[in-house]
Amino acid sequence: LACSCLRPRHPTLAAGMAARSLAGVALIGLAIGVLSVEQDASSKLQAFEVEFAHFKKEAALERQRLADTSAKTKAALLERIQKLEAAEHRRLDASQGTSIASNTAGWTANAEAIANLQSATNHTWLLLCGALVMFMQAGFAMVESGCCRSKNVQNILMKNLVDVCVGTLCWWAVGWTLAYGIADGENHAFANSKQAFGTGFTEADRNGNFTTSTDMLNWFFQWAFCSAAATIVSGGVAERVQFPGYLCFTIVMTSWIYPVVVHWTWGYGWLAGGADYSITDTGFMDFAGSGIVHMCGGVGALVGAAVVGAREGRFDPGSPSDAFAPHSLPLIVLGTFILWFGWYGFNCGSTLGMASDAQGTMAAQVAMNTTLSAASCGLVVLMLRFAILRRYDIGGMCNGILAGLVSITAPCGNVECGSAVVIGMIGAFIYQGASILLQKLQIDDPIDAFAVHGACGAWGTIAAALFDWGTGTQYFNGWSGWGCLPEG
Repeated sequence: LACSCLRPRHPTLAAGMAARSLAGVALIGLAIGVLSVEQDASSKLQAFEVEFAHFKKEAALERQRLADTSAKTKAALLERIQKLEAAEHRRLDASQGTSIASNTAGWTANAEAIANLQSATNHTWLLLCGALVMFMQAGFAMVESGCCRSKNVQNILMKNLVDVCVGTLCWWAVGWTLAYGIADGENHAFANSKQAFGTGFTEADRNGNFTTSTDMLNWFFQWAFCSAAATIVSGGVAERVQFPGYLCFTIVMTSWIYPVVVHWTWGYGWLAGGADYSITDTGFMDFAGSGIVHMCGGVGALVGAAVVGAREGRFDPGSPSDAFAPHSLPLIVLGTFILWFGWYGFNCGSTLGMASDAQGTMAAQVAMNTTLSAASCGLVVLMLRFAILRRYDIGGMCNGILAGLVSITAPCGNVECGSAVVIGMIGAFIYQGASILLQKLQIDDPIDAFAVHGACGAWGTIAAALFDWGTGTQYFNGWSGWGCLPEG
């Protein structure tokens, strides 16, 4: 009815009003729908917020629980690690202590083994070299026998054997004592006073256990030198001196003369120099015995030859030129080679050991110098004799070789190889000059013992100072081997 009442009478107007009505209804429905959606969304949002808050609370609780668990776990782990570290430290300390003890014992054992090896090497070296020096006695016997007349060969050989045997007992009884025996700590003693007759070389406790030393080794090596010094004299008095007289001289030579000379020098006596003595800080230099062994024996030969006089008819103008000529050149040459061979024990052995590289290289240097000096001196004497006699003198060349060996014996450890050649060449002139001088003085020395050993021994001792390889005159090597020391 309302609609009918409101229906317009005009059709177009009625259609517009109907459209408006429908639009209003639609808007109202739309508004109602929107309100419903908003209310639903709001309720869902509220529910989500409540649920999110609960989740946050649960998450916070879970983080706290995890944090507490992590802290406890971390603490437990740290405690476990500390316990393991402490246990490991204890194990390492115990192991290190055992290792140090084991290493110390190993080092001690190695040091003892090295010391034993060095001692064995030194003993082997000196025993070998001492045996070579002793073998030189065969060389002396051959040279002396060849240089003299055949009728006196037996007498010469007997004297050489007596030299060795009697000299050995004299060196054992008192010779070693005077030369090297302990002097009760008194450096200025005239000679030493202990170890006579072989006493004091070893010590034993009450259970019979012996303590060894190197004294027996040194005794053997130095005994060979003593025997060589005594044998040199026999050549100078060959064919003249009677056996009892020569026996007495051998006893005095090996018991007193040579030991005292050795004590003053190699035995650290007053010629050794140094802080204990007023000679010089440097002292003397005689590496292997040009002066101590050879000059000592050579001077003994000179004195003996002068005292006993010349052989009958030796310097008579009417004597045949070949009456006193050597009877066997083969023996002389053989003896010369034996002596040359043994000289390597004489000179190289004077390193007194072979336990280090320095001693080995020094022995090689000594061997090289010894060889060069012998060769150069022998050749120069051969040329000198040819210039004088107008013939080649084999015996003279052999003596020249020995003169070169004697000349280099003192300086062989502190000169260069070129110097060794020069020393040998100068030694040739000294030998030849001394030999001619003895003949001018009519001193009968059948084998030129003084010219070879005495004169060239003195020259070798001087050459050790003149040709020392230290720079200039302000430095010297001397006994220091490869090291150079300032003078004074």
